[in-house]
Amino acid sequence: RPPAGASDGWRSVNEHRPRAPRKITAQSLDNAALHYLERFASSSGNLRRVLRRKVARAAAAHEADPAEGHALIEALIARYLAAGLLDDRAYAAQKAASLRRRGTSRRGIAARLAEKAVERTLIAEVLDPEEAEETGDFAAACALMRRRRLGPYRPAAQRDVMRRRDLATLARAGFAFDVARRVLSALDPETLEVWLREGEDTA
Repeated sequence: RPPAGASDGWRSVNEHRPRAPRKITAQSLDNAALHYLERFASSSGNLRRVLRRKVARAAAAHEADPAEGHALIEALIARYLAAGLLDDRAYAAQKAASLRRRGTSRRGIAARLAEKAVERTLIAEVLDPEEAEETGDFAAACALMRRRRLGPYRPAAQRDVMRRRDLATLARAGFAFDVARRVLSALDPETLEVWLREGEDTA
C-alpha cells in the first residue's frame, strides 16, 4: 500500500514499474516456447535464441547461472524436434518460397534464413544448388518489379528515365546485372507474364 497521504503520481509510478523476471523452470520455458510458436513460425536455432534471451534476463535478475537454463532449452528443443513441433527443413522451405514470391533474390533469401539461425547446409539444400542463380532469380525479379511497380509496370513515358534507378533497386535486392537487364527489357507486363508462363529467362 502507498504511504498515507501519497499522491496519485506516486501510485502511478509504482503500478507501472516493470516486474522482475521469474526464475526459469522447465515449465516456464515450455510455456514461453509454445506461446512463441503460436504466433510465429520458427527454426530450432531461432527459438533457441529467443529462449536464451529469456534465460539471460532471468539469470541476471536472480544472480543465477544461465547454464542450467541453457540445458533446459536444449532438452526442450530436442523434444520439440522429435515431436514435430519444430521442423527446420519445412520452415526453411516455406520461408524461402514466401520470400521468393515477394521478389527476394537467392542471396537475399540466404541472408534472411541465416538471420533466422537456419544452418548453412540446410540453406544450400533449400535453395537448390543445381539451379543457376540467374534462372532461379528471374521469377523473383519479376515479382519484385510487379510489387514495386518498376520497369514495364511504370507509365511508358517514365521507363527510360527511371531505368537506371530501377537497375539500382534490383541490384540492392541482390539480383545479378544480367537478370535485372533482362526483366527490365520487357516492353510491358503482359510480356513478362508470358515469359514466366513459358519458363523463359531471356528477352
